[in-house]
Amino acid sequence: MSRIGRRPASADADSPLPGNEAILRDQLWIREVVERLLQSGDETDVELIKRKLAELMSEHRDLDDVIARVTEAGPFDQLQIQRLKKRKLMLKDEIARLESRLLPDIIA
Repeated sequence: MSRIGRRPASADADSPLPGNEAILRDQLWIREVVERLLQSGDETDVELIKRKLAELMSEHRDLDDVIARVTEAGPFDQLQIQRLKKRKLMLKDEIARLESRLLPDIIA
């Protein structure tokens, strides 16, 4: 198993749409992974961060597509849409955090 750790069972791609508890569990898992990656400064860790960043960006795009399809399909569950949007926002925050860690600090 890699140093990244295993994703919680509730975060599997085949699971139903996540509830609030699953979203919080996923969010904690992502933060934990990011913190572990950022604590060491190895070249390989930069590659791991880039890989994780690509994974999060892909999931963010997928959620965008899912939200669009669900809202176009006629009557939809507002709670389901809220959960999807909350997950998407959490991903956006983590993406921004990872991107800022990849960029070197610039002293003005």
